Amino acid sequence: MKAIVKSMWVDSPTIELDSYVPDNAENFSLWIEVRVGPDDSVGVDDYRVLVCTPEWLRQNVWEPQWGRHMLIVRGYDRAAIETCVRDYIAGCTGDEWGVVAKKIARNLSWEFEDYQN
Repeated sequence: MKAIVKSMWVDSPTIELDSYVPDNAENFSLWIEVRVGPDDSVGVDDYRVLVCTPEWLRQNVWEPQWGRHMLIVRGYDRAAIETCVRDYIAGCTGDEWGVVAKKIARNLSWEFEDYQN
């Protein structure tokens, strides 16, 4: 089974991913929402990832902190960011969706992470 990105967006009433340009391309952070599902099904799970630059981290993170669910980039390049996310997700495969979803969750925050039924 293979995962594909079905949609990407920013969960904000004022920011559209298609037209977003940060004030400073070398100093920004942006949570990107990613809807992912099997390539052979309409089902989806939601993930999110914080895209940010080293300069943003330098100016905003004061204490030691884990960096999970982050994509660190040198500058804002929407095409490169989307390609990176899509390529990572496309590389997550497995025999069943639960296995694939957990692989994706190694780097993107998954809506069902830590869920126990």
